[in-house]
Amino acid sequence: MTRKKIFNVFLGVFLWCLPLLGIAQTTADKELKTSAQLKNNAKIPVDPDVKVGKLENGLTYYIRNNGKPEDKVELRLVVNAGSILENEKQLGLAHFMEHMNFNGTKNFKKNDLVDYLQTIGVKFGADLNAYTSFDQTVYILPIPSDDPEKLEKGFQIIEDWAHNAELTEEGIDDERGVVLEEYRIGKGADERMLKQYLPIIAYNSKYSERLPIGTKEVLENFKYEDVRSFYKDWYRPDLMAVVAVGDLDVATLEKKIKDHFGGIKMPKNPPKREVFDTPNHEETLIAVASDKEASNSIVRIMYKDKELSTPMSNENDYRNQLIKSIFSQMMNNRLDELRNTPNPPFVFAFSSHSGTFARNRKAYQSFAMTPETGQLNALKVILQENKRVQEYGFKQGELERAKKDIVARWEKQFKDRDKRESGRIVGEYINNFLVQEPIPGIEWEYKYTMEQLPTITLKEANSLIKNFIHDDNRAVVMTGPEKEGLKKVTKEEILSLLEEVKNAPIEDYKDKKVRENLLEKVPTPGKIVSSDYNKELDATTLTLNNGAKIIYKKTDFKNDEILFSAFSYGGSSLFSTEDYLQIAHGLGSIAQTGLGGLSLNDMNKVMAGKIARVRPYISSLSEGFNGSTTPKDLETLFQQVHLYFTDVNKDEKAFRSDQAKTKGFLANYLSNPQNYFREEFGKFQFGKNPRYIGFPTAEKLDATNYDLAYQKYKERFAGAGGFNFYFVGNIDEEKLKSYAEKYIGSLPDTGKEETYKTSDFRPLSGAHEKTIYKGTDPKSMVNIIWRGETPYNKSESLSIAALGEILSIKLIEKLREEEGGVYGVGARGNMYKIGPSGGYSGYRFSISFPCGPENVKKLTDAAIAEVKKVIKDGPTAKDLAKIKESRLLDYKESSKQNSFWLSNLQNADYNKIPFESKESYTEAVEKLTIKDIQDVAKKYVDAGYILGVLMPEKK
Repeated sequence: MTRKKIFNVFLGVFLWCLPLLGIAQTTADKELKTSAQLKNNAKIPVDPDVKVGKLENGLTYYIRNNGKPEDKVELRLVVNAGSILENEKQLGLAHFMEHMNFNGTKNFKKNDLVDYLQTIGVKFGADLNAYTSFDQTVYILPIPSDDPEKLEKGFQIIEDWAHNAELTEEGIDDERGVVLEEYRIGKGADERMLKQYLPIIAYNSKYSERLPIGTKEVLENFKYEDVRSFYKDWYRPDLMAVVAVGDLDVATLEKKIKDHFGGIKMPKNPPKREVFDTPNHEETLIAVASDKEASNSIVRIMYKDKELSTPMSNENDYRNQLIKSIFSQMMNNRLDELRNTPNPPFVFAFSSHSGTFARNRKAYQSFAMTPETGQLNALKVILQENKRVQEYGFKQGELERAKKDIVARWEKQFKDRDKRESGRIVGEYINNFLVQEPIPGIEWEYKYTMEQLPTITLKEANSLIKNFIHDDNRAVVMTGPEKEGLKKVTKEEILSLLEEVKNAPIEDYKDKKVRENLLEKVPTPGKIVSSDYNKELDATTLTLNNGAKIIYKKTDFKNDEILFSAFSYGGSSLFSTEDYLQIAHGLGSIAQTGLGGLSLNDMNKVMAGKIARVRPYISSLSEGFNGSTTPKDLETLFQQVHLYFTDVNKDEKAFRSDQAKTKGFLANYLSNPQNYFREEFGKFQFGKNPRYIGFPTAEKLDATNYDLAYQKYKERFAGAGGFNFYFVGNIDEEKLKSYAEKYIGSLPDTGKEETYKTSDFRPLSGAHEKTIYKGTDPKSMVNIIWRGETPYNKSESLSIAALGEILSIKLIEKLREEEGGVYGVGARGNMYKIGPSGGYSGYRFSISFPCGPENVKKLTDAAIAEVKKVIKDGPTAKDLAKIKESRLLDYKESSKQNSFWLSNLQNADYNKIPFESKESYTEAVEKLTIKDIQDVAKKYVDAGYILGVLMPEKK
């Protein structure tokens, strides 16, 4: 479990719990408006680059010409209707209706829509998609803009979604199974606990009764007319917007919208589109929910605003929002400092004044992921920090650092304003339609922000909390595991804690000053001894005096982005098994102790206003770095790299603090049946490896030999010789050369010619089965894996990857559309020249899907039957053509991204294979034949497979 995965899991929980439903003004804003400084009440303008219009039937549209990516337009159909508008017979049908729009319309019969889009390179799920929430339904369609016929078809599709859904009885019944499988996937601890606390955070409101997925009873038994009625009532022009952003002129897009949507009739006497609220309440509402399968401990406290919010409309509103952004930045900086202390009170914490389920109600909210026994303590710490700000306010140094960070983020956005992808722009217009979020454009926002930030005072920021914090409209939610020996927090304990913190004295925050620079002493520069320019790749390789190589490619894909990575062969393969087993679970924490005598908290202060991220790693076969920065902060990135080589702090307390956060997150990770299945199935395949370390339990983390881990880290980063450093982006070549000499060339060369050690261990292959029982819900998971050792072959590598994509299409058609037995299914194949852990070449092919326990055998057999069809007959010419089109479109778009070049430049060197040019890749894809696919299927996927199945526990 990597640190990135830990953060992403928490972020998913946080974002799911905190719908950001728009920017609005509330009581706190009105207080701020009384400031004498605020005299300008001018309206926030609309970005001149977007054309906003409304058809006679009431449909709104947003159009913008945007050339990145080229030859592509992003289309959205936005419906201002979601599950909140369902009646009791329609629970779940707003979401069901979303599904039905992919299952047959006037111009695209059942399955024709997805089939057609695949032929033009648009992938179902990855590109073509939709989502339904409480208050809205949004359909997503990227379409090529350089072909008039494809463009016309694209607009015909979104028009059909708006008013031409067929909703046949057969189609509705066929889709019940798919939606019920999606409902099944959502079952589990989180869903069970949500049912306990949703009535608290959505107190006395319709939101507590209208989860978009609906109920099993309704989904199984609703009448055909129930979904047809929802479509008729709420899919209408006055509740719809069309957004079109992409590489096409505005006039053409506007004509398409008028031609396709102008003729839709507004129904007579339509039902009123009500707006729903969450009412005020005087008492503190508390929910404490636990579950035996809960994998995380979460604390949430919210103070709902007493008054309803209204959309931002003028410059004063915007300035008030800036003040709240500064407030949140300062508060979260304090919480981040606390998480980096010994015995941290939480794994992660975050506070903001932001949206609730209801569009017109905002709240000051704090979230924390905590150790399983630390929920009350985490709540106490959050309450204390709020009280500390209430009594003493923030400090001037905190304000200045927060402003620096905000300026840096805005400068980056502003510099890249002409390089934004269309898919990143459409969201602004969706929010403008749904919640009247302003759309003044980056130029206006940047200019106004830069003008106003210097005028914002500490007093203004400190004044916010008096309206944020109050005893009424307050709710506390705690969710976590339920197990023997773990005492459950009570409502009485929470209420007592609230009073205790309220009445207890508290000390002021001390803002410790730190030095301004990361490096205290500038190193003596080395020298570039050679420079080699590769014309085909437009990349340069610099060799330094110590043997390090700097490979860089200057691009114009982004104006304010430089991506970075580095590697050297060796990694943990060079550690003895005895040493490795003592330190494996601690290698990721070595670099979390700070640099050059600066703690993590000190570093965060030094880095205020700078955008430079560097993360070192030691993997099985290599060590290196990943990172990113801006042209302005490139030197800071080089300085960090230099310090990671020369001056990582030796601080066991900081090391144990980082491991404490890991323990807090992972304590109940395996309580989740899916997590348990992945761990146990992995053990089944890899457990006989003498270097297998398994899951990082608290006992294993505590047993980590810190001194040895630090020693081994220093060994792997003892010198720069043998390292390749990669930089891709808007590079000033002379500055990069200067920094390379100063910060990389100054590093020692160990003089060792090192590579990795190839392992003798080989993971499980051939025919094996493993059934793992975990969980109480009727949910299963099926994993089918073929793997083996084989020499790397470039053409076969492409063929086996294409086989995976083709089988994904066939499995969706068979298991989802025909059988109605899965919500999602996929296949994936790859070959590797240097395996991720053993250093040998091989292949892996897999199929995976969740389903009902009763369908495991039937669907597994059906999946294998699809494999056998390809082995016997090869893929169809049509399916192969779909994959070719999709791959060439993906390459066209991804090759205009810095990440593409960074990964491919490094991978070519790492695997010692030629870099594949656009011409060679295009030629290889175009030459791909049915026989090529059939041959790799016969060679690699016809032998026995490893079958792993998750089944619920036997009762």
